[in-house]
Amino acid sequence: MTKPLYVIAAICLWLFSACQSADYKYEAVYRNLPFDMPRVEAPRFPDRTVNLAEFNAVGNGETLCTSAFADAINTLSEQGGGHLVVPAGVWLTGPIVLKSNIDLHLEKGAVILFSPDVDLYPLVETVFEGLDTRRCQSPISGRNLENVAITGEGAIDGNGHYWRPLKREKVTESVWKQTTARGGVYKRPTYWFPYPETLKGDTISNMNVPQNLQTEEEWQSVRHFLRPVMVSLIECKNVWLQGVIFQNSPAWNLHPLMCENVLVEDVQVRNPSYAQNGDGLDLESCKNALIVNSTFDVGDDGICLKSGKDEDGRRRARPCENVVVDGCTVFKGHGGFVVGSEMSGGVRNVSVSNCQFLGTDVGLRFKSKRGRGGIVENIWITNVSMMDIPTEPITFNLYYGGKSAVEVLESGEKVPAKVEPLPVDETTPCFRNIHVKNLICAGARRALFFNGIPEMPIENVVLEDIDITSRLGAEFIYSKAVTMKNVTIRNTEGEQVVTRFCEDMK
Repeated sequence: MTKPLYVIAAICLWLFSACQSADYKYEAVYRNLPFDMPRVEAPRFPDRTVNLAEFNAVGNGETLCTSAFADAINTLSEQGGGHLVVPAGVWLTGPIVLKSNIDLHLEKGAVILFSPDVDLYPLVETVFEGLDTRRCQSPISGRNLENVAITGEGAIDGNGHYWRPLKREKVTESVWKQTTARGGVYKRPTYWFPYPETLKGDTISNMNVPQNLQTEEEWQSVRHFLRPVMVSLIECKNVWLQGVIFQNSPAWNLHPLMCENVLVEDVQVRNPSYAQNGDGLDLESCKNALIVNSTFDVGDDGICLKSGKDEDGRRRARPCENVVVDGCTVFKGHGGFVVGSEMSGGVRNVSVSNCQFLGTDVGLRFKSKRGRGGIVENIWITNVSMMDIPTEPITFNLYYGGKSAVEVLESGEKVPAKVEPLPVDETTPCFRNIHVKNLICAGARRALFFNGIPEMPIENVVLEDIDITSRLGAEFIYSKAVTMKNVTIRNTEGEQVVTRFCEDMK
């Protein structure tokens, strides 16, 4: 009997989808994903190439190539897009502004080195630490683009040590002397700033964002303080970062903001361990992102999900959602995989798998505070290995105040007292429905630390098949419906599990 045409069409569609799935590079990552999410694929570009050297650029590390990059990008854009090839050499430049349908491709041996001259980076409207503000223009930026990539085998260096302040206790004597010999000013004998304007900006700022500046003159007076993220991509669709080394950023390294369909694969992200605000990847209010087979060795959080801060983030109301992280390694950093603290727009539908954290301050770090709002939910973390963790493999801190977990530890811990609940409203942060399975940590100070708030306890966290070696046991404060299945804690001091102001612990 002849099958109806609609049946034949359905079979053909199924076969086509099956063939597509078989050819998809990361199909295994999507297998058994606990939420629906479209396949994230690399954008495709026209088969057209221009070479930076054709635009009078000189790769000697001294000749400024800002105009050459701009001319090459404009030429390629006018032709409909393609690949801008950066050959071997050291290409000194000011800011690079990307355009749609362009792949900035670094060949092996190519280094893009950004000039430390602050005057090359004008103030622009942007977002930093979740707040609408102004900063110096990012070394690499793009806004409202479609199909944009940075690929290849070269390196991009932000010359960040010319921008960042430095704390004496974080570096060796030789690094301290070499850095401070450039001049600069001191906030205190052990806290150095590269310019007087940098110190001035610090004195009027809330978590690195200046407050109450009205005139252009006031903004310019603290311009040196407004160090930018190195790669800023805002409201872009189909973003691809592949193969390149990103290092030495003035502030955060990679910052996709309100982007959709983001693929980050096989990159190395590096900053000195003392690099203040030297995050690796901050994925903020993005939708459909795949982070795979990449390494991070940085001065702050390694892989971090955000969605805006306080009222600005709630007004934006764009969660970071549908995110898959697989096969990544984080070396130094304040946290391996992190959510927050700017999460006022929410974070949901996240999978983290097959990762290793080697010496990060914290392994899995969740942080927020009262007044922030936002819901963090539906997060699945599986097959994670850690070692040499100075604090905890898993931390929830809903009293985050800007310090790293190690800095909080060094300031001294106290037995938590009872906290009076506040009314629940849009400013109440919420962390719930989080699943951690198959985690091994060889060496931590404390096994687990959940520090919630009474009006909205950390709720419905499932810990399964977990093995932790630590000095201290686990501590839960204002947590609810936490389930532990086959959790082994081998602590050498104190009780294995301590609960304070908790309910329905299993």
